[in-house]
Amino acid sequence: MEDKILVEVKDLKKYFKTSKGMLHAVDGLNFKIRKGTTLGVVGESGCGKSTLGRVLLHLHESTGGQIIYDGQDITHYAAKDLVEIRKRMQMIFQDPSASLDPRKNVKNLIGEPLKNFKVCKSKAEYEQRVSEIMETVGLAPRYAESYSHELDGGRRQRIGIGRALAMNPEFIVCDEPVSALDVSIQAQVLNLLMDLQEEKGLTYIFITHDLSVVKHISHEIIVMYLGQCVEYAKTDALFKKPMHPYTQGLLEAVPIPSLTGKKLSTEVMKGELTSPIEPKPGCRFANRCPHATEKCRGRDIALKEVEPGHFVACTLFA
Repeated sequence: MEDKILVEVKDLKKYFKTSKGMLHAVDGLNFKIRKGTTLGVVGESGCGKSTLGRVLLHLHESTGGQIIYDGQDITHYAAKDLVEIRKRMQMIFQDPSASLDPRKNVKNLIGEPLKNFKVCKSKAEYEQRVSEIMETVGLAPRYAESYSHELDGGRRQRIGIGRALAMNPEFIVCDEPVSALDVSIQAQVLNLLMDLQEEKGLTYIFITHDLSVVKHISHEIIVMYLGQCVEYAKTDALFKKPMHPYTQGLLEAVPIPSLTGKKLSTEVMKGELTSPIEPKPGCRFANRCPHATEKCRGRDIALKEVEPGHFVACTLFA
């Protein structure tokens, strides 16, 4: 694990125009990802997690702020400049069924990036490279001529991982890559991603709503709520001592398996969500927070380092 910063984001914003005003999908995020580590991004559906991943890869253009990759400001890169940078930055999508072309077999799906970037000088080199990638992601050679719809979800996601690895990237955005898979298959894919990280020194941003998954794979975690970061800490610190009421609510809502047949007692966050369209200044979680006071409204709450490396945006720590 290195101390080199590979990805840095400064005051990143992404707004979408709607008929009712600007929707603040990502609103003023700041973070750094060290090379060879995983930053987990967790939050409820609609908090802006996936939008963040797409903005980092220029699948959406940012509204404001900076994206610094390996020391270079790539925020406003032109299309021709992005061609080279995209070899180093890839994405694993949430739903392998939707992200894979059903007309192409496994070999062609994995080999498509190699053809697009004209990496291989001969057909033999191309075939060799595809075989190596299939072996790396745990796909048996017999599946080379199969089509994605003929395979189970775990193998389909391995194709997606293979496509992401084809260009030997340094940085991969994993957008809920195991949420559509059975629990046993989830563990296989997570272990594969962690093995690849150790073997190749990969850097991940891992987007999920599943706290048990993010705990397993991440070195640091950002908790997002309606486009903003409300807590940012090392994984162990966040699970040992969650500070923001929203983080505490997320952890309390996780069902704990029981063999006794008793009803699970989990706390459920109540209250109405604040609209992300033209939100008013103040804590966006205030309507659902049991500790909310007038101090939480009327002004935005900045992230504050409450303990070394542990940042919280909450008036309880102001």
